[in-house]
Amino acid sequence: MAPAMAGDPLKTMKTLNIGVIGCGFMGRTHSNAFARVASFFDVPIRPILKKVCARSKDRAETFAANWGYQGFETDWRKLVESPDIDAIDIASPNDTHAEIAQAAAAAGKIVLCEKPLGRTPAESESMVAAVEKAGVANMVWYNYRRVPAVTLAKHLIDEGRLGKIFHYRTVFLQDWTISSDLPQGGEGLWRLDASVAGSGVTGDLLAHNIDTAMWLNGPISEVTAMTETFIKERKHVGSGKAEPVLIDDASAFLARFQNGSLATFEATRYARGHKALYTLEINGERGSLKWDLHDLHRLEFFDHADEGRLRGWRDIHITDSDHPYMKHWWVPGLQIGYEHTFIHQAADFLAGLESGTPAAPTFRDALKTDYVTDAVLRSAKNRTWETIS
Repeated sequence: MAPAMAGDPLKTMKTLNIGVIGCGFMGRTHSNAFARVASFFDVPIRPILKKVCARSKDRAETFAANWGYQGFETDWRKLVESPDIDAIDIASPNDTHAEIAQAAAAAGKIVLCEKPLGRTPAESESMVAAVEKAGVANMVWYNYRRVPAVTLAKHLIDEGRLGKIFHYRTVFLQDWTISSDLPQGGEGLWRLDASVAGSGVTGDLLAHNIDTAMWLNGPISEVTAMTETFIKERKHVGSGKAEPVLIDDASAFLARFQNGSLATFEATRYARGHKALYTLEINGERGSLKWDLHDLHRLEFFDHADEGRLRGWRDIHITDSDHPYMKHWWVPGLQIGYEHTFIHQAADFLAGLESGTPAAPTFRDALKTDYVTDAVLRSAKNRTWETIS
């Protein structure tokens, strides 16, 4: 990290040279976050898009030019070893996370990683051990915590507005893998290949639900689950042959939180008509709240303390300056979107680097989510309740 220098205000700010690995969907969201954050947030450290890495030279070069990176690599090891890189941001497929994170930590780099942390708890534990041994800052991109409406929900819960929590229910529904003609593997469809992804919707979608749930409502103590793979074989892009599908297409589980509340979780890629329906509802002794990703700038809130004749669900439009993060954006009434959640997380991470207080979730925080997803998959296989380690 370069120190501040005298003169021009932009040059007096500390800088952080970012190296992003991966040019896909997540590579774009992370690049946008680092490119935009200093324009909207008074960050103590200015991120510099130094280099991006992809296996294809043409793709890496095009991506670098489009997003304003100063250079590119086609070998992630060269990026990790580069002396002019301060932070490695892993936005590549799941099977690469552990090796890159361990190498980056050993090289003394700050490490950021897209979720899930690893394909298995063992991989995730090795990543946690690597960053903690090296003493480097680290973070996992569970971005839904930074949706202003979800952050406001956290504030209301922590203020005791809901009282004792009884129920938590959440779903994440998609429909993009229903066709049996869809192959598995390769650059675009690696999420259907268990050797690369680790699991299906449990690790891809429910990991988000679980992270948000534990952030809002505390640790999960036990689960009982069922999963299903609806299409048993798909052509593999690599071999050209039909191969067994080993990921879960759908996953549902019951859970108990340590605070005594009960929960239901469901995710599927077979809910025709739903592209990304992520919802949560929490019911407490004094009130309830609901949130829907399709209407992400709104939070529904029920307060039993309201006067009886006026009591009912209120629809809060999260755009005012006293709502979380919103003072950094537009005038009240104008809303923001999905991409802004990554900018919020980048801002919190940079602030944490300066203050010495890590921005959550850290690798160790994200490991807790991986323990839950692993218990869900074990429960579905064994048809038993599983305790979270």
